[in-house]
Amino acid sequence: MKGNREKDERKLPSECTTIIVGEKQSADGARYLCRSSDFDALMAVNVEVHHDTDNGPEEFVAKDSKFRCPLPRKALGYTALPDYTFPGEWGSAGYNTAGVGMSSTETIFSSEKALEADPYVEDGLAENCTYNIVLPYIRTAREGVKRLGALIELYGSAEGFGIGFIDGKETWYLENAGGHRWLACRMPEDKYFVTGNQSRFREYNPDDKANFLASVDLIEFAEKHGLYNPADGAFDFHEAYSRDEKLDTTYNYPRVWGLQQMFSPAIKNNVTKNTFPVFAEAEKKIGLGDLRRAFRFHYDNTDHDPYLHSNGKELYRPVSIFRTTQTHIMQVREDLPVAIGEVTYVAFGMADLSVFVPFYQGATEADERYTYRASGVSDDFSAYWTFRKVATLGMTDYNFLAPIIKKAYLELETEFDEAQKDIEAEYLATYKDAPDNAREALTAANIKLQQRAYEFSKDLLNKLFIHLTGKVQEEYLFHGA
Repeated sequence: MKGNREKDERKLPSECTTIIVGEKQSADGARYLCRSSDFDALMAVNVEVHHDTDNGPEEFVAKDSKFRCPLPRKALGYTALPDYTFPGEWGSAGYNTAGVGMSSTETIFSSEKALEADPYVEDGLAENCTYNIVLPYIRTAREGVKRLGALIELYGSAEGFGIGFIDGKETWYLENAGGHRWLACRMPEDKYFVTGNQSRFREYNPDDKANFLASVDLIEFAEKHGLYNPADGAFDFHEAYSRDEKLDTTYNYPRVWGLQQMFSPAIKNNVTKNTFPVFAEAEKKIGLGDLRRAFRFHYDNTDHDPYLHSNGKELYRPVSIFRTTQTHIMQVREDLPVAIGEVTYVAFGMADLSVFVPFYQGATEADERYTYRASGVSDDFSAYWTFRKVATLGMTDYNFLAPIIKKAYLELETEFDEAQKDIEAEYLATYKDAPDNAREALTAANIKLQQRAYEFSKDLLNKLFIHLTGKVQEEYLFHGA
């Protein structure tokens, strides 16, 4: 996502990295929809839990633009991860009570030529609103694509974005183009997809409705305005509508190159050229742990590792950066009931120095430290600032403190993986005969995990200060007696 429009109060650009994994490409048979939300470390993120309602707002009124649109009064409940300045919008990621997940949004850019033909609409559909006006009103991932596509066509887009949808059957990813056009592709079950702030789609077959959805005139408009010439070959969405600039060769390409090298070392791409396969096949099937590792990626132990070399001016932009506000890994295991088969793992702050905390779709509440309205001022209560303090301290002496943090959080994630097996077994044993009791137990168990991550991080922060205090004392010992 981003927020660098001139009238936006936000000062920093906001960019993300997205990873999607098909069910036959994953180690556990799950489908994954994942993204880091990179903006401003001071923009604390809070968890919102909305419940089903027949009396919801009749109109969406954006807090940071003039965008308005009518809404159905009946709305599904859903979870969201907004930053503190805009509650009720910038929802970012979560599931609704129908079991549909959404990740919104990845900032992308249309080409100047495409924008000359179809300009962005100043107060149209921007990244701030896409989540909250779509997720509460859809019951399938495909329906989410269609609703968002219709909104783009009706109101126009104010900026470029890519948005993912996931449910028990399908995963879709939509990229908009210019003001009023878009293309969505169904994620192949045997491939993975990575992107970093660029439109990546190329192929489009308008006759294949099972795998492609798009604005009706996507190809015809490109032909009419000189964005595509059929004499040059098959239609290429990226070539027709998307941007490639020198900036991309250091800011965007390296992330795609690095992640594809991680998952598919046999792919021999030139990091400076946008010839990366759109959908790639991994050398080994991708597991939850691999995705955690991917979102912690920073060209580890190479010349381009900015943290190893204390180089804040490194040209290759890492996946894991300090100003990440949260990273989410959305997992769907369709062989399990939706309540436990759909989980959002959230790392608050910089993923490299944070821990992924599970949030089950079936849990009806979250721990108060996560829903507490944390702000841009550090506090001693909120989950966000607790995790942020650990990462901030770690960055003051990365090579000394980061290994301590990483080891501790890896152990905690391993503990959570084991605990979740028991939580899910308990739910399976009771949900058919006592669904309400099963849901209450799931909610309580999930809150216990969230509390554990919070208390663990409090303790870790104190341990880090002990390590750092000993190091500083040794450097300034002056013991000469």
